[in-house]
Amino acid sequence: MRVDLFDFDLPNDRIALRPAEPKDSARMLVLDGDRTEDHYVRNLAQCLEPGDVLVFNDTRVIPAQLEGRRGNARIGATLHKREGMRSWHAFVRNAKRVREGDKIDFAGGVTALAGPRGDDGSLLLTFEGNEPPEILIERAGRMPLPPYIASKRDVDAQDSRDYQTMFAKEKGAVAAPTAALHFTPELMEALAVHGIEHVTLTLHVGAGTFLPVKADNVGDHKMHAEWGRIDPATAGRLNATRADGNRIIAVGTTSLRLIESAADESGHIAPFEGDTDIFITPGYQFRAIDGLMTNFHLPRSTLFMLVSALMGRDRMLAAYRHAIDSGYRFYSYGDASLLLP
Repeated sequence: MRVDLFDFDLPNDRIALRPAEPKDSARMLVLDGDRTEDHYVRNLAQCLEPGDVLVFNDTRVIPAQLEGRRGNARIGATLHKREGMRSWHAFVRNAKRVREGDKIDFAGGVTALAGPRGDDGSLLLTFEGNEPPEILIERAGRMPLPPYIASKRDVDAQDSRDYQTMFAKEKGAVAAPTAALHFTPELMEALAVHGIEHVTLTLHVGAGTFLPVKADNVGDHKMHAEWGRIDPATAGRLNATRADGNRIIAVGTTSLRLIESAADESGHIAPFEGDTDIFITPGYQFRAIDGLMTNFHLPRSTLFMLVSALMGRDRMLAAYRHAIDSGYRFYSYGDASLLLP
């Protein structure tokens, strides 16, 4: 498959720079079978069925953008994936000025040693000192907004609140699982009254989620790996949901990718802990999920390929044209879609 099959034109003014307020007032495009309907996130309960189980990602975004120096050279680092107790793979700006063994001085007196480069172009950074690296990163870093927002305005204190979901607990993500940004305690209460339950899992979203697909053919793209965990209780609850004839609705592509990574061909979900680099494209046979709530994705991206696998490429291109023509807001701080094949 050619990557350009997943291209579309998006006007620049459709990119949301702030979330809706309140968050559950965001619009929601519902694709339910052959039907296309315009709703609001606050009406989600009316779009689902009693017995459905929503699956949220409880990862918490860390301040993964670091600015520093190696000698006179300015160095920017975006942490990508943890590797051991004190080391992180990072995508580094001005990386040609850094050699293995160099010391990089970040803000707050935080220093790191440069290690080898990975196949994806990332650089291994090992933080020095006796303090836990989590504390050092909090001291030196700032919230890692997606490039399509950060290039248009400065990151500010409001983003520290806006770019975390209400489920955020397990520190380790460098990007938010943005579909869950729409949820509020009031919405969760309305869902529970309607008989819709929820569970959580953990997938630490890496900076690779923002990397463009540079290959011309989908099969030539190498998917980035991310660490995730589904504990035995959650796996058992999801298997019981399907055994009872009810649906599993992933909230966000991160939840979907981890569930599908943990499921066997029969749809049974096993406890999972480790890396996943699952790459879902049209032709993939979904094993365990029955629907997906997600934001609107970039053209030519792996995530637009994923939703095309779930609903069909032509269906998704038509849905995105409708969303653009109807004024929906796109990307991390934008509106939502509910996809029920």
